[in-house]
Amino acid sequence: MTRWVLLLCGLLPQGVYAADTAELAPDAGGLLRATLGLALVLALILVVGWLMRRLAPARGGVQGPLRIVGSQALGARERVVLLEVGEQWLVVGVAPGHVQSLGTLPRGELPAPPATPVTAFAAMLARARGHREPPPS
Repeated sequence: MTRWVLLLCGLLPQGVYAADTAELAPDAGGLLRATLGLALVLALILVVGWLMRRLAPARGGVQGPLRIVGSQALGARERVVLLEVGEQWLVVGVAPGHVQSLGTLPRGELPAPPATPVTAFAAMLARARGHREPPPS
């Protein structure tokens, strides 16, 4: 580091710097070892991630009697959640640090969601390409 500073200030003769560059140049063996080491670390990270997914207990899904049917955001941190418990739906208000039951409903079927601009565009694109149905999303 001090040689670089001296060279930049013009206090170190050019010949001294030229002699030291051969020592500082990376050799092919060192570069190959560094590349193989990096590849080994990346492969190890991928293997550990794969093992964690395979061996970790399943999260979500249908684990118990409680299932989230749907939710709707009301504000930045508030939402209404529709929960299915047995043969009833619970309407619950959720806010930071607070959950409150808003009501119960008999279990039913949700209506089909209206077409969003993205699905409408997909259908229009499918028709333009000559397909009868839009591709599955």
